Amino acid sequence: MVGGAGPHSTRAAAALLAPTASLVRTVADPETAEMAKLWENTYRAVNIALANELADACHSLGLAPVPVIEAAATKPYGFMPFYPGPGVGGHCIPCDPHYLLWQLGKVRQPAPLVATALAANSGRPARITERALDLLAEHAVPARRARVLLIGVAYKEGVADVRESPALEILAGLAAVGADVAYCDPLVPSLRTASGPLDHVPDPHTRAWDLVVLNTVHAVHDLAWLRAADAPPVLDTRQRGPVAPRPAPAAEVTA
Repeated sequence: MVGGAGPHSTRAAAALLAPTASLVRTVADPETAEMAKLWENTYRAVNIALANELADACHSLGLAPVPVIEAAATKPYGFMPFYPGPGVGGHCIPCDPHYLLWQLGKVRQPAPLVATALAANSGRPARITERALDLLAEHAVPARRARVLLIGVAYKEGVADVRESPALEILAGLAAVGADVAYCDPLVPSLRTASGPLDHVPDPHTRAWDLVVLNTVHAVHDLAWLRAADAPPVLDTRQRGPVAPRPAPAAEVTA
């Protein structure tokens, strides 16, 4: 998306960027280009917050959220599916809406829906941490010294980027109550956390865990061991079913 100060600068910038992108769109000015980016990411932030809220509502009503979303997505127009998860991460969705709110604050334009969605997204990792602690308690495992493995710490699948990743807050929250936390993410060999450095666990199936939290499942993750009869309890934060080929036992829950 390119918007220049005038037609000449717009064309020049588009020509410069053309070799780096499959498509370059031009708009009237830089402000339109910037607002388009903020609109896009704010749209996603609001819908992610809604997906998480409605997923929680589904659980309260005894429904699995993903089949409901997939059923709604059969409508051929007017609906784009968003799925629940542990929160938002990366350098765009958690940040860009705040830029928008700051600018709107300067002109005294309220945006309560956006502000509420951001607060909901910010609180999502704490919700996951609470659910993990509840699940440990359900299995009579004290949080202190509980062995908890997080699958994937990158903010999304297929990348090694941990900027603003919900995993960082989840690990910190569990460590704060004394849990013995670890993670398995082949794309992130080491990680700095609030409680100290951690290294990727390459062979989690060889160790005993009190709880496994599915945070970000990469294509390289082999989760077959979680389908075994003696597998530890699993908390699936994204509810997309990476362990789903087996019937969900009582110990496997979603958040």
